[in-house]
Parts: sequence; structure tokens; C-alpha cells
Amino acid sequence: MLFAALLGVLFGCTKPEGYQVEVALNGASGKVFLEQRRDGNFVPVDTAEVVDGVAVLKGKVEFPDMYYLSVEGSNQKGILFVENVVMKVTGSVDSLRFIKVSGSPVNDEYQVIREELDQDNKAGMAKYQEYQQALQSGDTVNASRLMEEVKAIFDGQEQKLVGFVKNNKSSWVTPLFLTQVQQSMEVEALDSLVNGLDPKLSVVPAVVDMKERIAKLKRVAVGQTAPDFTQNDPEGNPVKLSEVYAKNAYTLIDFWAAWCGPCRQENPNVVAVYNDYKSKGFGVFGVSLDQDRERWLKAIEDDKLDWPHVSDLKYWQNEAASLYGVNAIPANFLVDRNGTIIARNLREQALRDKVAELLP
Repeated sequence: MLFAALLGVLFGCTKPEGYQVEVALNGASGKVFLEQRRDGNFVPVDTAEVVDGVAVLKGKVEFPDMYYLSVEGSNQKGILFVENVVMKVTGSVDSLRFIKVSGSPVNDEYQVIREELDQDNKAGMAKYQEYQQALQSGDTVNASRLMEEVKAIFDGQEQKLVGFVKNNKSSWVTPLFLTQVQQSMEVEALDSLVNGLDPKLSVVPAVVDMKERIAKLKRVAVGQTAPDFTQNDPEGNPVKLSEVYAKNAYTLIDFWAAWCGPCRQENPNVVAVYNDYKSKGFGVFGVSLDQDRERWLKAIEDDKLDWPHVSDLKYWQNEAASLYGVNAIPANFLVDRNGTIIARNLREQALRDKVAELLP
């Protein structure tokens, strides 16, 4: 045993105590940063100086996880998984998204599926350009067909990610891909996938966050009573949710923002349904994730959103949005006069159909 240990020391066969990332990027100078995304911000966790074209990052991670690589003077960032091995990063400082990483089995696993998704993105965007050309030429029939093909490509991406999660329950890459598909999943399906993960992944912050989100989503599932909250209206007056829905047969709690393109696109649909059914007891309660009060008020006026509105102007830290587990908008919850959640995330024709069913 002692002899084997001695050989390991002499010939470098022992497992590294931490990571060593050799970064050799064309055009790099100054400092290289290894960062993580925490609470929406990029936080440096390691720094190294470029010497003779190479920077060497050294440290130790508790478990393999996703990090961002950036270079002083550049706004670009490359993605890599870091584990306690010797790794090498090559590429160019002006195209950090396309860095090549060697030496990390976890990163190799990530790169395989990432390259597949990149190919899908290229195919989807090429097809979308064809759709735009057909639309501009007035060929609506072909445009409609092309848009269906675009949707099929990106739906296929999501199916690939879900398939990866189901087939790689102990992979350190799995939490990343699960976070990318969680928004479109029903809470039961998401809960099943998270509970099926290898217990070792429970230390990954993304998994911790998903478990917290699942707990929130269960509290706002169909059949539950909508959690009550109070926020200020545009005039600064406090408005309580329960006092709003008690006045209507059904109320749509609508999470949106002036800066949100998809929200603004959906607003005319909500306005049309509201105007057609408000006399029968349908109401809307707008909860804005804005942080600019004037922009919020202008959007209300421009989009003719003639219903009660509130916001704490805390952007993604909006306390009502956090209470409801909202991390993408538009999002909505349809409740009855007692606050019971009837449906959620109704958009386009689905909103009209549901309201028409409830208020014939």
C-alpha cells in the first residue's frame, strides 16, 4: 500500500484535490474571471492573470457545477462545468460562447447535448426566416405551415431536455436542463422529475430552488385558495386581492409588465375578453413586475387596461410574484368569488373559451 501511494506521488496518478483550469484564448489579456450566477448577478469566484497568453485558475468545488468564463474588457461569457480535475479551455476572446473545454467528463456530457440544441436553434431560426419572408410576400398559407415547423423544432428541443433528465437522473448536468424546461411543466410532472433525481444532486442550488418553487406551486394549484396579498395601486393606495375577487364572479389575476413583449402582445386579448364579459361578472386584477412607475402607468393607458392595478415596483423581486411562484410572464390565475383557483396560465383563445364556459 505504501509503495503504491509513493508511486502515485512520483508519477502524478493521484486524484487532484481541486480544479485547475488552463485558459488559452486568442486575444486575451489582463484578467480572466470564473463566475457563477447568484440571485440574478454574476459573482466572481476565481480570478487569474493572463501571462504569455495563458491564465490558470485554481481552486476547489464542492461538486461539479456550471460556471461562466469572462475576460477583462469583454462583455461576452462562456459556459463550462467545473469539477476537481485538470481542464483546458481554448478559443477566442471575441467568441467566448464557442470555447472548447477538455479534461472534464461532466463538461463533455454537457457539450454533447448543447451542440444538439445549437443545431436545433440554427434550424429553427432558418425556418423562422423563411416564415418571415412568406409573411412579407403575402403567402399566409405557407407562412402558417412554416410557423408550425418552427414550433415543432423548438418543442422537440424541450422533449430532448426532458428525455435527458429522465435518462440521466444522477448527472450533474441534469439540474441545468431541468431548470430550462420547468416553466412549461405542470407542478405534478416537475415534482415527479425532481423527486426522481439522485439524492447527491440535492446540494445543487438549482435543485434546492426547484424544490422551493414546487412547494409554492402546490399552494397555488387548481383547487387551492389563492394566497392573499396587498400592494399599492398607481395612486399609492393599498389594494387587497381578496377584496377585489369578492366583487366578481371570476377574476383573472394577471402578472405582467410594461417591458414584457409577450405580455403586451397578450393584452389586447385580455381586454377583448374583459369587455365582452365584465357585465356578467368577469374581472381582471393586474399585478405588474415593473420598476419604472411612469412606464407602468403609460402601458396601462396605451393598452387600455381598464381594471384595478397594483405593483410594489420591485421588478422580479415583486413579492406577490414570489408568493405565487411566478418566474416568467405573462402568467395568470383565474379565481372564483371565494378565491378558489379555477385555472391558470390561460392565454389567447383558451382564456375566452374558459370564461365563456363559466359565464355563458
